[in-house]
Parts: sequence; structure tokens; C-alpha cells
Amino acid sequence: MSEQIIQIENVSPLDLYGVGDKHLEHIKRLFPKIKLIARGNLLKVMGETEAMEDFILRFELVMLHLERFGNISEKVIDQIMVGEGDDAVTNALSDKEVLVHGRGGLQVKAITANQKRMVSGIAENDMVFAIGPAGTGKTYTAVALAVRALKNKEVRRIILTRPAVEAGENLGFLPGDMKEKLDPYMQPLYDALRDMLPTQKLLGYLEDSTIEIAPLAFMRGRTLDNAFVILDEAQNATRSQLKMFLTRMGKSSKFIITGDITQIDLPFKQPSGLIQAFEILQDIKGIEFIVLDEKDVVRHKLVTRIIKAYAKTENNVQVLNRHKMPATDTEPQTETP
Repeated sequence: MSEQIIQIENVSPLDLYGVGDKHLEHIKRLFPKIKLIARGNLLKVMGETEAMEDFILRFELVMLHLERFGNISEKVIDQIMVGEGDDAVTNALSDKEVLVHGRGGLQVKAITANQKRMVSGIAENDMVFAIGPAGTGKTYTAVALAVRALKNKEVRRIILTRPAVEAGENLGFLPGDMKEKLDPYMQPLYDALRDMLPTQKLLGYLEDSTIEIAPLAFMRGRTLDNAFVILDEAQNATRSQLKMFLTRMGKSSKFIITGDITQIDLPFKQPSGLIQAFEILQDIKGIEFIVLDEKDVVRHKLVTRIIKAYAKTENNVQVLNRHKMPATDTEPQTETP
């Protein structure tokens, strides 16, 4: 008789085993020749080698289903564990376009052509710049790629940062500790993470710094190894700030820099570091620039019309032409999140 320990990761043991171990007891009945002992997030499996290996393979598919769809039922357990009518389950689990399965069965995918370029770009390069207007899914896609890398153990941690610059308002003194002062600036990053990770898992990651959210100023002097790092709202980073950030890159790390040069909130006459970076980093191997436009908008259809209307009158839009940003050939998308 052999034995092996399965570590329960990325899902709650309570959700996996069911209330009162209902699901676990059902699995035991399906595999009477396998002995199971559950202790927290560890499951000891004992039995003959061949039967045990088959059980572990199927049990891992059950955990994967729970992680991706956020729920599990005895019907699904039957489909996976005894192979009855499991085509739908297998197809769902093997959907290669899904970046990450979020809460409540949410499937996060790259929808538009340029979002898909972000996916292929970060696979082929260690640094990707995604530049485009609001609503094009730059930040959301970047966070999904980071969560996927963490779940696949390609990196040890996620670091999310953005400049703490107010959008044309003076908020004055903010009460609370440092985290409470900074949270309003980081809210879009929290929103994306909440879609993609169970609440308790996210809180655990934040508590042990597996996921770190910090203002750009806090990056100085650091070396970011084995990390997936996202700089959001990079158009509000000064030239010196962006240079400082880019040179934090350590071994086995991936960087995504997102920004919208039509919404620069820096003080008057303060040049954006994102525009300078586009000018001087174009020809460096290992860095890819992706330019999104109104065809990539995945919010309400009015957002596309608003962007087009502003583009007719705002001088900032002319920056795209002055700095020779490449045109995109994406087709209009009809899907909304």
C-alpha cells in the first residue's frame, strides 16, 4: 500500500469537502478501495499505487473545477471522479482562452485583438507597455495575467503600483494610517483582484505580501525578483519616476506598464514619463509596445462614442501621431463585460 499527501491550494477546504464533509464522504463512497484522511488543507491518500494515482488525477480535476467556477456539486464530482458524461467538464477545464477563473464562475478572457496581443506579448517578452484610452481593459487584462502567473507558480508574488496623483482634484488631508490614505488611489486594482480571487484567499495574499499594492514612490531602491509587476496609470509618472521603476526589474520577473496619455494629471508643464519611454525604448529587444484604441473598449457602448468625440478636439490625442504610435487593425467588438 502506498500513501501520498495532497495539499489543498487556491480553494477553501470547506468548499471542497462540503458542509459536514458531505462532498468528501461522497468521494469516499466512489472510491471504496482508497483511504482518505483530511487534516485542514492536507489530504492523506492511501491505497494500491495504480488506484491511488487514478484517484489523485481525478481529485485534482475536482479542485481545479472548484477553483475556476467557484462551486462544486455531487453531480460534477460524479462526472469527474467516475468519468460519467464528463465531456462538458473536460471542455470547460481545457478552455485555453481563459486567463483565470474568478469568483462565481467568472471566466476572464482577452476579448479584443489588442488584449490578446497583451497575452502573447507578455509570453514572448519580459516587459510590455499597454497604452490606450479608458475602458480598453488594460489594467484588468494585466491583473488577470498576473493572477494566472501566480496560480501557475511562474512567479512568487504580484506587485501592483501606480502614482498617487489626484485626477484634477485636491483631496486635502486624508485620515488614517498609510494603507488607508493610499487605498483610494489603488481601488481599481483591488476591484480587479476581487473579481479573480476568493475573498479569504485575497486577504491572505495581502497579509503575507504575496500580493503587494503600493504607490510608485515606494519602489525606489528595491530589486523586484520573481515577481509579476504592474505599473498602472503610468502616464502620471514623471520621467525620473518611470526610469526608476523600470530599473527595479529583477531576475525571473515580468513587467506590464499601462497608461492613457489622453488623461495626464501631472502638474502643468511636467512631462509624462510614459511618452518619453515610448520614444526611447522602442528598439530594445524584450520590450513590446501595444497601443489600444476605441475599438478595444469593453465597457458601455457610449464609452466608445465619448472617446471618439474627445479625440476630435483634444490636443493630447495628437501626441499619438507626433510620436508615431502604430495604428491598430482591430475589428469592432460587440462584447461587454
